[in-house]
Amino acid sequence: MKKIIALILVLVIGVVGFVWGWPMYQLHFSNIDLKENKIIYISTGTTLDELAAQIENEKILDQKKFKEFAVKLELDDSKIEPGKYEVQAGMKIKNLIYGIKNGNQEIKDVKITFNNCDDIYELAGKVAPSIEADSTELVNYISDAKTIEKFGFRHETMMSLFLPDTYEVGEWDMSAEEFVDFMAEQWKAFWNDERKAKREKINLSESQVATLASILEAEQGIFSQEWSTIAGVYLNRLETGMRLQSDPTAKYCWGNDLDTVQRLLTVHMQKDCPYNTYLYAGLPPGPIRIPSKKAIEAVLNAEDNKYLYFCAKDDNSGLHAFAETYEQHLENARKFWKYMDEREN
Repeated sequence: MKKIIALILVLVIGVVGFVWGWPMYQLHFSNIDLKENKIIYISTGTTLDELAAQIENEKILDQKKFKEFAVKLELDDSKIEPGKYEVQAGMKIKNLIYGIKNGNQEIKDVKITFNNCDDIYELAGKVAPSIEADSTELVNYISDAKTIEKFGFRHETMMSLFLPDTYEVGEWDMSAEEFVDFMAEQWKAFWNDERKAKREKINLSESQVATLASILEAEQGIFSQEWSTIAGVYLNRLETGMRLQSDPTAKYCWGNDLDTVQRLLTVHMQKDCPYNTYLYAGLPPGPIRIPSKKAIEAVLNAEDNKYLYFCAKDDNSGLHAFAETYEQHLENARKFWKYMDEREN
């Protein structure tokens, strides 16, 4: 009888142990069945139900099972850390949940790259895929009057804040405000004492330097070796009170209407617009595109020359012929127009 009782007791202990121990074993040792690592993005404000559904949609784990494990490990709506995560093939389910709960597995190697941007919309389109804020949020925040006032710019000069490059921003869950704050720090770092001294020497503000740099890039988009020479021409014109008479500024006034036009005519240069340097003296109200750091450096290190004029060379090289006098310029221009007329005939 005692043996039977002992056997029953062993069986009961075994059953209880299995009922209690098996779930604990699953909780601590169950792995995720993935053939290769997968990147997931968890947005700010994601709930546990939404996360469970996302985990299932990403084919990582059944949402019911994920939620069951999450509840046992005390992951709830308030403890989900947004960010970019790598789910590793074969990793334990508990490690994934702890990683999301603590944010200690969040990937912090996020980079953003933007260059060759005509405006804020194009900038936002290039930045948005790399951070949580979407392009609409970026444009709205950058264009907001409070944001512009906060950083001491005007609507026309706000583009000057953004210096094209590749930046390591760390975490993916970056808001529009955080992105602009980050770019403001980069702007402050770029405009160090040395660069400030150079722009003071040419009597321009940071935004005015960016404006002139934007014209350089639009004027000569292929051969940047001419930038410092062209910058010298424009600075000479500003100093003497001459109008810049830059084709890209006149073209800018037409928006997209002249996108396919290669040869500007007199009528194109007569559109009344504050950016048209054929009609208005001095620099335009702001940049006509987001200038590169290289173009800004070209303005700050402008060539010290006596040129007041330049036009395209008559050899299809994409380079320019420079002149100190109007007579020299007319001769260069005649050669170019003759060359163009012969090409078109």
